[in-house]
Amino acid sequence: MNLQNKVAIVTASTRGIGYAIVERFAKDGALVYIAARNMELAKEKASILNNQGLKVKTVYNDAYKNESYVDMIEEVIKNEGKIDILVNNFGTSNLKKDLDIESISYEDFINTVNVNLTSVFLSSQAVIPHMKKQGGGSIINISSIAGLVPDISQLGYGTGKAAINYLTKEMAVQLAKYNIRVNAVLPGMTATDAVKDNLTPEFKEFFLKHTPIKRMGDPKEIAGTVAYFASDDSAYTTGQIVDVSGGFGLPTPVYGDMLLMKEKR
Repeated sequence: MNLQNKVAIVTASTRGIGYAIVERFAKDGALVYIAARNMELAKEKASILNNQGLKVKTVYNDAYKNESYVDMIEEVIKNEGKIDILVNNFGTSNLKKDLDIESISYEDFINTVNVNLTSVFLSSQAVIPHMKKQGGGSIINISSIAGLVPDISQLGYGTGKAAINYLTKEMAVQLAKYNIRVNAVLPGMTATDAVKDNLTPEFKEFFLKHTPIKRMGDPKEIAGTVAYFASDDSAYTTGQIVDVSGGFGLPTPVYGDMLLMKEKR
């Protein structure tokens, strides 16, 4: 229960990695707000956890409306008087529009970069004055392995996530004097509904050939790393960009091909 008496917000957290983080934080003793646009679903998910004796509430947040971030922070402050942990979990990409540099339109590129980066910037900027006043806090940005390893597509998503990695380090340096820690967690291929629904079996098989731990991650495994950064166990850790990807991108680029050659022998 190392998050006892902590108040946390997790954006875009009605499912997948976000919901796993909410569940983990609540089991670790925190009061957690599910921040989402679909309030009906958010309340349904909060009720499930409340019935387990966990402290979970909801707050409205529309990632596509800039004013929504300030409203989200102010509502939680009004209710609880403080925010100890902010997890910027929102992220999006349209696989049919977020293409390579030759194919993507400027509008689709800049819109994808903007919404991913803005979601981190605005919520962080809104929470900082409150964390300063209370003597500190922890901001955790959910980025992606795509922000480290270039892809053959999803130019906007990868660029946005790479920018989030840099923003994380900048904020960490600038906010350390207020005892506000800022870190980023970069999931690899994780077994969420979004991955199951949007990626073909062939693509997943190909991707995992280049992943030393030969499987997709579980959302709970991402949540475990996030919980570390949220807790006082990481009180001396800030500005870290940690990928939780099963080692994807770590070996030689021909790693997958070499394994395939060995299998054929």
